[in-house]
Amino acid sequence: MSVDLPARIPLRDAVTPPDGLLEGPRVLHRSEGEAYELFRIRPLGRVIGAEIDGVDLREPLTPELREELNRALLEWKVLFFRDQDITSAQQRAFAANWGELETNPFIPKGDDDAVTRFERTAAMPGYENIWHVDVTWRRNPALGSVLRLIEVPPVGGDTLWADMAAAYDNLPEDVRARIDGLTAVHDYLPGFDRFSDPALLARWQDEFPPVEHPVVRTHPETGRRTLFVNQAFTTHIVGMDRDESDRLLRYLFLQAHTPEFQVRFSWRPNSVAFWDNRATQHYAVNDYHPHVRIAERVAIAGDRPF
Repeated sequence: MSVDLPARIPLRDAVTPPDGLLEGPRVLHRSEGEAYELFRIRPLGRVIGAEIDGVDLREPLTPELREELNRALLEWKVLFFRDQDITSAQQRAFAANWGELETNPFIPKGDDDAVTRFERTAAMPGYENIWHVDVTWRRNPALGSVLRLIEVPPVGGDTLWADMAAAYDNLPEDVRARIDGLTAVHDYLPGFDRFSDPALLARWQDEFPPVEHPVVRTHPETGRRTLFVNQAFTTHIVGMDRDESDRLLRYLFLQAHTPEFQVRFSWRPNSVAFWDNRATQHYAVNDYHPHVRIAERVAIAGDRPF
């Protein structure tokens, strides 16, 4: 299969942004809904990211509060909560309001299998400073994740999220037409082979073989079209010459780099982020070495992208 990309859009080697996205206004659409009555919301960006005030994550959610938070998640794609002195068990309980929790065999565990723990030190620096979507190497990638910072470096260590519906909306129309209907292969090996035990990686190859997902997925709740390829785990586009696939993927990967599609969050101890993994990519800034950064994450099992 060959995709003839228009000559007016040079797909350079991921050095400069593609022509047509260099300057000017962006299409910045948000799925707005009704007003929120059970908490206060402070947007941190035009289309993505909002701080929630007035919710205590130590307490069980009522059905009404869960419904409002879900609406906020769909609208803002990543929600931030400050000053939440919660335990791992309370973090799990909050995440479980959105479904079954999943485990990750490649990341060290916290108190139990549902909690992954990221202890970044001078001896073990972070490798999450690449734009990615969590566990797209699964047949059913995660619905979302809840991340809590336990120890924060004195400076640095921010996380960025990108709205991949906005990234899709701002592709040239002829590029959108060409990628709709394409599928791409996702594999855990490229994302973990730099820092994981080869024996551990080999052990899981039968359970987690490479999987195919649509290049553009439809969000199951909002119906938004979302660009669904990422640099960490997407290896190639099905049925396409490898060189052409690499060029097209480099072009699509660049869309997450556009600041208008992003929010950047500066952590404090006991800050919590809850993001929609179906609609976003994220990037953990690794500018705090050799200081310590400790976080725990709980992931919510998702469904098959379509």
